[in-house]
Amino acid sequence: MVAMDFDEQKLTEFSEHPKTQYLASVFTANVLKLEEAHALADLDPEMADLAAEEIAQLEAGLKIQFVEMEHILEASRVEDEKPYGVMLEVRAGAGGDEAALFAKELAEMYTTYGRNQGWEVSMVDEAHATGGGYKEASFEIISPLAYEAFKYETGVHRVQRIPVTEKQGRIHTSTASVAILPMRRKPTIDINPGDIDMEFSRSGGAGGQNVNKVETAVRLIHRPTGVDVRCQSERSQLKNREKAMAMLMAKLEAAHEEEEVRKHTATRKNQIGTGDRSEKIRTYNFPQNRITDHRIKESWHTIETTMGGDLTAIINSMHAAEEALQTSVD
Repeated sequence: MVAMDFDEQKLTEFSEHPKTQYLASVFTANVLKLEEAHALADLDPEMADLAAEEIAQLEAGLKIQFVEMEHILEASRVEDEKPYGVMLEVRAGAGGDEAALFAKELAEMYTTYGRNQGWEVSMVDEAHATGGGYKEASFEIISPLAYEAFKYETGVHRVQRIPVTEKQGRIHTSTASVAILPMRRKPTIDINPGDIDMEFSRSGGAGGQNVNKVETAVRLIHRPTGVDVRCQSERSQLKNREKAMAMLMAKLEAAHEEEEVRKHTATRKNQIGTGDRSEKIRTYNFPQNRITDHRIKESWHTIETTMGGDLTAIINSMHAAEEALQTSVD
C-alpha cells in the first residue's frame, strides 16, 4: 500500500467475511482516493496544501474503518465460539429397567424445561429398553441460552425409590448418565473428513412410510477415536446427515475438552465439578422428596415439580455456587 501500512492478511479476511465485505469495498475505494491525492500532491506543488488536507482526512477515516472492521470480525468470532444450542444425551446406567425409566424421566425433565423456555427441542436418536425407558437417547436443544442453563448437568444422576415392580417395598438405587454437549457454528477443533465413515439404515419408530422404509437414518463413525453418532429424526437422509455431523463435532469437541481438563486440572479449581459424565453429581431420593447435588452440598425438596421440568431453582443455585467459588479463588 502506497500511503499507509495496513495488515494485508486482515484486509483479505475483511473482504471475504460476509459481515465486513461491504465495509472492505468502501475501504478499498478510499485507499484509491488516498493514492490519487498523494499523486496529485507530487505532480502539482500548488495543489499540495489542498491535497494534504484531503490526505489527512482520508488517513484518519481509513484508520477508523480498519478498527471498525476488526471489531466486527472479533465480535463475529466470539459469536461463532458461543454455543448456539446443546446436544443432550441420556444413557441408562446400573439398575436395569429402573435405570432406563429414570433415563427417560431425566430426558423428559430437560426437554420439558427447554420447551417451557421457548427453545427448539427435537429428538435425534433413541433406543428403548424392554421396560419402556431409554437405553440411550439424544436430543437437540437450540437456544443460545441452553448451554448456560444445562452446563452443570453432565455426570451421573442417581435415583433412590421403590420401583413399581418391587413387591416387598424395598428402595432400589439406579443410575443414569447425562451429557451436555455444546454445539458451535465454528468448530474449535479440526477434523479430517477422510477419518469419518458413514452408514445408512432404515429409521425405527413412528414417522410414517418414508421414515420406516427408506434408508434415511445416518450413522457416522470417527475412526481415530471410535466415537460414533446416529440420527434418525428427520425424513431426509441429508438433514439426518447434517444433524449427525453437528452431533459428532460436539462429541469430539467435548472429548477434546475433557482431555485438556485432565492435563490442566489446576485450572479448574474455580469451577464446579469436572464436566465428566462418570462423575456422580446428584441424587434423587423419592421417599424423602429430596434432590441433593453433591458438588455444592445443597438439597431441594421438590422432586415432583423438578422432574416435571421446573429446574429454575437448581440452575440458579448452580450458577450462584460457581460465582461464589470464582470470587473466593480470585
